[in-house]
Amino acid sequence: MTLQTTNQMPLALPAAPKTEVRTQFGALCYRMRSGKPEVLLVTSRGSGRWIIPKGWPIPGLTPAEMSLQEAWEEAGVRGVAHNLALGLYSYTKEIGLERGLPCLVMVYPVRVTSLSAHFPEAGQRRHKWMRPKKAAKRVDETELAHLISGFEPRKLGL
Repeated sequence: MTLQTTNQMPLALPAAPKTEVRTQFGALCYRMRSGKPEVLLVTSRGSGRWIIPKGWPIPGLTPAEMSLQEAWEEAGVRGVAHNLALGLYSYTKEIGLERGLPCLVMVYPVRVTSLSAHFPEAGQRRHKWMRPKKAAKRVDETELAHLISGFEPRKLGL
């Protein structure tokens, strides 16, 4: 795994009550095929819906490093994480039959250089490459769909 850095500081986050909005970091994993981008979606472990790899903050890592770590754990991605946040989206993480946890996800681009068949959550998720417009239609979160459908790596200098 490699990281394209620009002096971003690692995070040190205090604990918060479980009812407050929580921050997660997500990876918009992409590759270029025939000059056009494709994004990698994974399925959630619970419902099997299409999502991007994302997870909780890890003390001592930058947000981009965390997004790369989640891409590895959930999809076997090896690649380059960029420190440029593409945007954010919100969703409610189901943590029980009667409770949901509000989450805000900051999304970072990860250029995929390879996929491994052996990774921490192999066998628990599926993944699929899609063009951005198709991928945007597969995710449930409107804000995430907007980020994906408008994703143009070349215009961002990636």
